[in-house]
Amino acid sequence: MNSQDKVSYTTEDLADLLQVSKLTVYDLIKKGEIIAYRVGRQMRIDASDFEAYKDRMKGGSDRASTKSAEPAATDPEPVMPPVLKDSAISPLPQPRSLQHVIISGQDVTLDLLANAITAASSNYRTLRSHTGSLNNLFALVQGEADIVSTHLFDGDTGSYNIPYIRRILIGRDYTVVNLLSRSAGFYVQSGNPKNITSWRDLNRNDIQIVNRELGSGIRVLLDERLRLEGVLPKTISGYEHIEMTHLAVASKVAAGEADIGVGIEKIANLVNVDYIPMTVEQYDLVMLKKEDNTTLRETVLNILQSETFKKELATIKGYDFSRMGQILYDTP
Repeated sequence: MNSQDKVSYTTEDLADLLQVSKLTVYDLIKKGEIIAYRVGRQMRIDASDFEAYKDRMKGGSDRASTKSAEPAATDPEPVMPPVLKDSAISPLPQPRSLQHVIISGQDVTLDLLANAITAASSNYRTLRSHTGSLNNLFALVQGEADIVSTHLFDGDTGSYNIPYIRRILIGRDYTVVNLLSRSAGFYVQSGNPKNITSWRDLNRNDIQIVNRELGSGIRVLLDERLRLEGVLPKTISGYEHIEMTHLAVASKVAAGEADIGVGIEKIANLVNVDYIPMTVEQYDLVMLKKEDNTTLRETVLNILQSETFKKELATIKGYDFSRMGQILYDTP
């Protein structure tokens, strides 16, 4: 066996090798230009398939140099397509009926949705990208995702998602459908020794926080609440201490490295922290409306509105699925 056959890459590996974003790698997989397969929740690409992709990308220049080196014929034969005329060049992959669907977002329910889409039709192969809410919307605009989740609080209207979606997707047709609602609030140390009860408490001199990354829905929630309270982020101790997940934030609080972090209730049950509810988040899905994704959009809505899927998700504690499948906004 060739040693190359034993090597495989993750999407992160390929993004580093090609010096592109991970979403660009997903887009290449979606288009069938790079062959990938799933191992659990992770996508893998064999080294041999990656090399084949690079060879195909080099093929155009190779054929051009080969053609210029051939002697001119006095009575040239009709020109045939390059992949037929030069057998040394690997033919480009034929169009596939299999459609890759990229679902971007960080909640576990999206993994279950991905499984349901794959089960609904053998024409779909789902890929997962774990990206924050704001970046999800930009990925949708750039064609790097098909279904994205978002939970973005707007302090001026007191509502979720639609104000951001309207600004970022201006000029495009799209559908917004509810997936779930969930409680978000404070993770504090057991017993709440600092007696933290409000957003303004985060500005106290004796309080150390742990934050989430820019673009995440929780980070937007925190920043908007601080803005409404008239609190400057730079005055908050620990504001630059960044973690990438709810679990990581709660773990830092449980370990005593911070007094407070903001996250969802479900994670508090997994870590030794107390939880103080502060708001109810609206967690929605967004899809662009295009002719080539009509069937996909119908499939997603049918799944979200099905009793079977609702029963499957009902086992997840701390979430409200009563409005799941409800279309909240649909451009004409």
